[in-house]
Amino acid sequence: MSFHSAKMKLPLCVERAHRLMIFRNSSIFGIILLLLLPVVSRATPATVTSIESAIRNQDYNEALSIADSALKTNPRDFRVWTLKGIALSLKGEIPAALEAFQSAIALSPDYPPALQGEAQLLYQTGDKRAIGVLQKIVKVNPGDQTAHEMLAVAQAKHESCSTALSQFQLVDTAVESHPESLEWYGYCLMREKQFDEAARKFERLITLLPDKPYPRYDLALMQTLANRNEDAIQTLQPLLAAQTIDPDVLTLASQAYEAVGDTPNAVANLRRAIVLQPDNADFYVRFAGLCLSHDSFEVGVDMINAGIKRIPNNAGLYIVRGLLYGQLAEYDKADQDFETAEQLNPAQVTGSYALALTEIQAGHAQDALTEIRKKLIDHPNDASLHYVLAKILVEQGAKVGSTPFRQAMDSALLAVLLKPDFTAARDLLASMYLKSGQNILAIEQCRRALQTDPANQTALYHLIMALHNSGQKADINSLEQRLLLLQRGGGGEQENRTRYKFVEQDHAAQK
Repeated sequence: MSFHSAKMKLPLCVERAHRLMIFRNSSIFGIILLLLLPVVSRATPATVTSIESAIRNQDYNEALSIADSALKTNPRDFRVWTLKGIALSLKGEIPAALEAFQSAIALSPDYPPALQGEAQLLYQTGDKRAIGVLQKIVKVNPGDQTAHEMLAVAQAKHESCSTALSQFQLVDTAVESHPESLEWYGYCLMREKQFDEAARKFERLITLLPDKPYPRYDLALMQTLANRNEDAIQTLQPLLAAQTIDPDVLTLASQAYEAVGDTPNAVANLRRAIVLQPDNADFYVRFAGLCLSHDSFEVGVDMINAGIKRIPNNAGLYIVRGLLYGQLAEYDKADQDFETAEQLNPAQVTGSYALALTEIQAGHAQDALTEIRKKLIDHPNDASLHYVLAKILVEQGAKVGSTPFRQAMDSALLAVLLKPDFTAARDLLASMYLKSGQNILAIEQCRRALQTDPANQTALYHLIMALHNSGQKADINSLEQRLLLLQRGGGGEQENRTRYKFVEQDHAAQK
């Protein structure tokens, strides 16, 4: 629906490219081009008048024929080039029209009709070059309100919200009556974290489009971002009561209900979202987040199991199930889940390791080890090769305390000594420390890895396990939420962790 996830999306109407601002359909676009004709023809010769007449009569081929003849005689007539651009635009020959407008601008750089024609075409097609042309137009004519509005929207669409806002502010009154521009305005206010002001824009949008669902959703989203969750719940009520409900509406409602302490409604809405869209991994991850926040780990495992049946190759589901297993002290299952997640979505895997892993899977493990060791003779200070050697030994199933396990640990240690920011090697080292019960050393490696890469999910997971094993539980909840946030975004207040316990229900619809 909108930008409610970890990576914020655009507002609904903004996401759809065909819903451009004021000039979003070809008929209006044609009218705008025709409005340029009187400007082009002021005090001009009969040839220009003939071209204009043909364009008004929609005889574009005749207009182009007259224009081409005139340009043979006078190829530097920027007015004729402009009219040719208009005729080509109305025929739908956009590349050729752009060339014509650009030829006119080359001859007369500040000629408004040519600049406006080029801007219209570039804007209509979403071309970023429209920004430069529109900037030139407003410089030549600072009072051109339409150009300011188009420039604001073009900048917003290309993620230049701070500059877009300065343009929107110049046309604030006009934008209040243009729905698409108004939503881009609200979007940029949101990007600049001006949530209350963004909410006011979406409130206005609801009055302009009372029958459309997306302004109400976007308003509720702004209200949750501004911590006005009670308001968000009220805003969403008409959408929640609708015959057809968008699952994103349900997840946003779930988030708002949880924020105000109404966990039963948070759970109910999220369950409905999963039923409506059972192949959306994000919904299962959100559900796991609620379970972790309220110590309902077994319920969470059941729901994630249902998700894995539907989406068996989603690494995120294994990560969150591993967290739940960890809270249940089922550490073997937790480790297995995270290893599965790494295999499904390996991070920072070197080319040598990928090649060696292929050899192992083909039954040539010894050949892979031999090849890596040969390379290490020639390149003894190559951190990547030491990491690959350690990883292969672990993949072969080296047992704690065995000679291969000690060799793997030595190689991983050497890799991080040679390259301190080698997070994949630190992750592997932390994993081995965990397996051997050296939790303090695992914690150190995880924290060092997170200093280099704060979004390192492997390090976060291992850190949670190591802290749990060593009895240092004070930070575990915040780390779990941080890991969940990397999957979809999350929250939850510590004091509400045990306020509600989810009740096991029949999940047949989800399974």
